[in-house]
Amino acid sequence: MSLHFTRHSGAAIANLFEPLARLRIAVFRDFPYLYDGNTDYEREYLGVYARSERALLFCVHDGDQMVGATTAIPLADETDAVQAPFVRANFDRSSTFYFGESILLPPYRGRGLGNRFFDEREQHALRFGDYHTTCFCAVDRPANHPLRPADYKPLDPFWQKRGYRKEPALTSVFVWPDLQELEPSPKDMIYWTKSWD
Repeated sequence: MSLHFTRHSGAAIANLFEPLARLRIAVFRDFPYLYDGNTDYEREYLGVYARSERALLFCVHDGDQMVGATTAIPLADETDAVQAPFVRANFDRSSTFYFGESILLPPYRGRGLGNRFFDEREQHALRFGDYHTTCFCAVDRPANHPLRPADYKPLDPFWQKRGYRKEPALTSVFVWPDLQELEPSPKDMIYWTKSWD
């Protein structure tokens, strides 16, 4: 397996729209996201990153194929839906960097790339010198969800090892269509944070 990595910031992210959208749609079909993706949603979502000068897209390629990617962006540049719980909590958004997806096709998992994704995003955020918190959010599916695989293992222990803690007071609602749904529906999201002070 011969992998290579690329980094893109700001407007340059728009050049990777097609392969990144395909990758997101493929990976997020699986539990717990069950995302029935479409390119219109993807274009709107990824446009937020392309408009942010400090945003990061870190990609993993196997030959010409993008097989993994992760994103990061100043929280203040994110959508109102992402910022909403921090507004309610009077949290300092200007010193917080938000981590978007970490996605990897199944054959490439278990090779340490999850840690590489966190390393890349954290180093990117901290190099500016004015961010003291990094954060991300994850969908909160019930343990008895009918589409939960029997062998599903939540990533909570991995995130905790990386120094992140779940913040039950920081919750948001995102809307997307689940597989087999005719219309988009709301999903509860819980945020995880790490302080660098």
